[in-house]
Amino acid sequence: MQPTGVFISFEGIDGAGKSSHIQALSEAFRQQGREVVQTREPGGTALAEKLRDIVLHDAMDPLCEALLVFAARRDHLLQVIEPALAKGQVVLCDRFTDATFAYQGGGRGFDTRVLAQLETWVQARPDKSIRQPDITLWFSLDPHIAAQRLATARVPDRFESQPLVFFEQVHNAYADRVKADPERFAIIAADATIDKVRQSVWQALAQRGYLPTNAL
Repeated sequence: MQPTGVFISFEGIDGAGKSSHIQALSEAFRQQGREVVQTREPGGTALAEKLRDIVLHDAMDPLCEALLVFAARRDHLLQVIEPALAKGQVVLCDRFTDATFAYQGGGRGFDTRVLAQLETWVQARPDKSIRQPDITLWFSLDPHIAAQRLATARVPDRFESQPLVFFEQVHNAYADRVKADPERFAIIAADATIDKVRQSVWQALAQRGYLPTNAL
């Protein structure tokens, strides 16, 4: 019997450290005999990666930015995410729509009503529901700590180079998304040690039945 596909997204402001845990989680699922697709947003397909490069490096107004992000998401859903879930695979996605509401909505101050309409159009499924992750791991981190981490990281892109107030707005927008859909989210305290963060991730997935407790 084919297993049910699982869609897990990883969210958090730049510097939260979420990406470092995706590979470990991928290995944990593979050890359970699951096929895993690791992907990211914006990106995940040839077209979406081109759009990602534009979004991260070219100046544009917030509406243009939002449209490009959702265009990339549409191709990503059609070419990667939906086919993988249909095959019963586990999809681990570094950011999804919550990031758009956080960065374009919170950070840029763009109208979330427009984002909600784009979400409805782009993520619509044949049964009229809206595709969302089965669980979203939000790596919650004080923006001041995130800024300190980014100061020693790679050359910043157009988002990473934003002032602290931008990331405070992004953080608050993420918190609003959690409040609006608390059952989907698991809050991960990203200011802990790597081992403690990893254990929190494992526990969140085990509690919801996505990993056995002995995988901790």
